[in-house]
Amino acid sequence: MKQSQTLLPTLKEVPADADIKSHQLLLRAGFIRQTASGVYSFLPLGKRVLRKVEEIVRDEMDKAGANEMFMPALQPAELWKETGRWNNFGPELMRLHDRHDREFALGATHEEVITSLVRDEVKSYKRLPLTLYQIQTKFRDEKRPRFGLLRGREFVMKDAYSFHDSFDSLDETYSKMYQAYSNIFSRCGLNFRAVIADSGAMGGKDTHEFMVLSDVGEDTIAYSDTSNYAANIEMAPVTQEYKQLDIPLKDMEKVETPNQRTMQEVADFLGHSLEQGLKALMFKVDESLVLVITRGDHEVNDIKLKNLYNASVVELATETETKEVLGASFGSLGPIGVNEKIDVVADTAVQYVVNVSCGANEDGFHYKNVNPGRDFNVKEYADLRFIKEGDPSPDGNGTIKFARGIEVGHVFKLGKFYAEKMGATFLDDQGKANTMIMGCYGIGVSRTLAAIVEQFHDEKGITWPTNVAPFQVHLLSINAKNEEQKQLADELYQMLQEAGMEVLYDDRKERAGVKFADSDLVGIPFRITVGKRANEGYVEFKVRNTGDQTDLHQSDILNKIKELLEI
Repeated sequence: MKQSQTLLPTLKEVPADADIKSHQLLLRAGFIRQTASGVYSFLPLGKRVLRKVEEIVRDEMDKAGANEMFMPALQPAELWKETGRWNNFGPELMRLHDRHDREFALGATHEEVITSLVRDEVKSYKRLPLTLYQIQTKFRDEKRPRFGLLRGREFVMKDAYSFHDSFDSLDETYSKMYQAYSNIFSRCGLNFRAVIADSGAMGGKDTHEFMVLSDVGEDTIAYSDTSNYAANIEMAPVTQEYKQLDIPLKDMEKVETPNQRTMQEVADFLGHSLEQGLKALMFKVDESLVLVITRGDHEVNDIKLKNLYNASVVELATETETKEVLGASFGSLGPIGVNEKIDVVADTAVQYVVNVSCGANEDGFHYKNVNPGRDFNVKEYADLRFIKEGDPSPDGNGTIKFARGIEVGHVFKLGKFYAEKMGATFLDDQGKANTMIMGCYGIGVSRTLAAIVEQFHDEKGITWPTNVAPFQVHLLSINAKNEEQKQLADELYQMLQEAGMEVLYDDRKERAGVKFADSDLVGIPFRITVGKRANEGYVEFKVRNTGDQTDLHQSDILNKIKELLEI
């Protein structure tokens, strides 16, 4: 492709609203342009990279036995209401009415659509297992779109769904998909980890996220420093063993703590460590109020609370709601004297505290020397906190460390969640009707593109891995008016194309400095510069990601590129 004939609008300055490198560089290098908040157009080079990632995804999915199809983005509300997700999915689901006032959603995901399709078309165990996938635009009404392609309102996703007659069959396909995902992200050149995760609004259990390691990642990975254990921080169980101090219990005492609202402020005011205070937070768990108690140095994990109650929705109660039932504002809440209608649950560590402080459920007052069992009762102790760095690894090997990650893929064992609600059944070999068992497997294709840039860039621009680069070779003719340079550049362009190479030929009438800067910014793996030695048949050959450059004769160029590409 000749650069003079394509749309490649590069920018010298960093856009003001672009906070992370992938967003900055994809805009500056002319790969994307913003149409609206969280909505982007892919320009020609951006589309080429997107297609490369899609081709890798298709290849691995096809090898794993999945069949590609295409489903509508516009989905009737009736399907979502069958599973109950019309109300439970949340405000991220984009909803609309047609001219006849019928309710629809723009597809955030396609479990309902695919389940309705398969329940109507597949009736026998003989047609199972079956795995179907698509690559399609998805829509989610993000409250605060940010970070370019990493959190948008419209994005490209690969979603696959498998249907089975047994859990053993599901396990087998899950394993194949897990391996296919590992292959996909390896072929994209990414440094990633597969971590234990929460299924969230998707339903089901037994799920892994594929995380690209990056400091800008919105997710925290808890991993062992000595083993392969890795989990999303939301899902990492705490296996810390606690011991109770063998000291006398002191008399409980109510003390005034004016204007002390945070745990740290109260601890400093009362002269003890965070560990010696109790934190109380009120949650709405499927509309019921639950008071959760942790140690002051621990944080409540709402995912674990949700799993404890097997709830659909868990959210922090407002200060107004809390004050109505406990009589105090945030910062003065505690477990003593709580109405019996409100569940009080506590993290396991609370069971072992001695002579600690807590809120008195009266603004500006706390209790000292509080002890569980004696001064307040707990309905249930459970692992309800986030794991911390330095905690024992849940697999028993080493201790926990944290890393940041960008989620690019997610695999789920959905089980019978959707099939039961939507009546997707099959006849077994005895002619008996059974509920189908499902799996779900998603990859953020456009998000993967951004994650690649987060890992592959330098101070000059992007450094694309060869498998996903928009072109393999960037051919530069320094002086478009020099006939010898133009002739050699034209010959090389034709030769490389005939050899099956993807070439971007910068034939523009621009200064050499502009061409070099744009080439570094765009980040194509190999650059061939036709300059002063064109009359001798020599060019400058540069490898973008290493900066290595050498003079090569035109007759050696193809072999050099094939050697570097290992073909």
